[in-house]
Amino acid sequence: MEISFRLNGEDVTATPEAPTETLLDWLRARGLTGTKEGCNEGDCGACSVVVTGADGTPRALNACILFLPQLAGKAVRTVEGIAAPDGTLHPVQQAMIDRHGSQCGFCTPGFITTLAAAHARGDTDHADQIAGNLCRCTGYAPILRAARDIETAPVPPHMIEAPLLLVANTPGEREGAGPLAPTSADELAAWYLAHPDATLIAGATDVGLWVTKQFRDLDKVAFLNRCEDLKGIEIGADEIRIGAMTDMETLRHAIAPHHPSFAELLRRYGSVQVRNAATIGGNIANGSPIGDSPPALIALGATLHLRRDDERRHMPIEEFFLDYGKQDRRPGEFVEAITIPRQTDALYCHKVSKRFDQDISALCMGVNLPVVDGVIARPRIAFGGMAGTPKRAARAEAVLDGQAPGEAAFAAAVEALAGDFTPLSDMRASATYRLEAARGALMGAFHAMTGTGPALLEVRP
Repeated sequence: MEISFRLNGEDVTATPEAPTETLLDWLRARGLTGTKEGCNEGDCGACSVVVTGADGTPRALNACILFLPQLAGKAVRTVEGIAAPDGTLHPVQQAMIDRHGSQCGFCTPGFITTLAAAHARGDTDHADQIAGNLCRCTGYAPILRAARDIETAPVPPHMIEAPLLLVANTPGEREGAGPLAPTSADELAAWYLAHPDATLIAGATDVGLWVTKQFRDLDKVAFLNRCEDLKGIEIGADEIRIGAMTDMETLRHAIAPHHPSFAELLRRYGSVQVRNAATIGGNIANGSPIGDSPPALIALGATLHLRRDDERRHMPIEEFFLDYGKQDRRPGEFVEAITIPRQTDALYCHKVSKRFDQDISALCMGVNLPVVDGVIARPRIAFGGMAGTPKRAARAEAVLDGQAPGEAAFAAAVEALAGDFTPLSDMRASATYRLEAARGALMGAFHAMTGTGPALLEVRP
């Protein structure tokens, strides 16, 4: 198994012993130790690198949960490759020096690569860009000043990666077991039918932790990142179709004009590094009861599209989640796409977690409250974290259906939530807290739709 890609401007070939060897381990074994191992689970950003694919867009990714087969044909830059070939510092490196943005220095390489990728794309939402890079020393202020200093600086030519001239080789199968890197959904469907016990790896933001934290040996795997026909978003007259391999950052920007509350929820989905890798299909297929996207998709009436060989099934997304850890997915079947019916936006999302940025939900709500002729028509209310699966609040929906959007109607719906859910207590929240937080979130939806509540992210003197 050989993986060819471009590293800091030079073509290289890696020969990993296992398909799940991470880029972080491979880099450090080569002596490129500027890329640090901190959390080893995609939280701290010390391992951040810049990865450029065929579309020419540089993205910050976590090397600790990025497997080598995912890099075939791409370009990678570590902190050692951020300065120009003649040694001239990248603008962000010079600004970090000028602004005293580094103290102990452990996290600094990750900040450099993350900000260099953002600078190359012209992204200036600096706090969001570095939300996935943790620093215990500086308090972030000098780093943010450095980021602002270089907003208008030209992108160094060496940071503009040309399309790769090398062949993006396909990692071959090992004695019929994998890894396989299919280049189309058809190829994937045929292989997965023959190997239904294999692990499908999309962005690896979840599976990566199986390797780095659980030390699992995933011998039979398929990497889906080269299935271009499973990526992308189509905005049609009647529906929005989202390919299962669409990453969360792409989805966030594409959905914002249509359902801005969903986009704002996705902004809190992990970090930029995680959103650049994580896929909508993976977030659904893993069946987590606290996944962030299902409540919003359920509220929007989304349809899930599954494929097994040449057979396709379609179902309302809420029917996919059967029980904790159990989904309606047959052996050899995979998520192909999600469709959302076009509709006037009436979606309100709310996430409760201990941290604002890149934290797992204690609960997550998606509420769709269309108003027709002055009354709420067929509301859809869904929660994650309130049961073993993402679930609709049928009693609360029935209370609101046909009612004018008034405080009394919502107060009754809030009380009905106790009949919809019997939440559990765990390390993230108690059952009592979850129910109270759900009640507050639903009443918050009333204030949002009527414009009577505060802007939660607005700071006032």
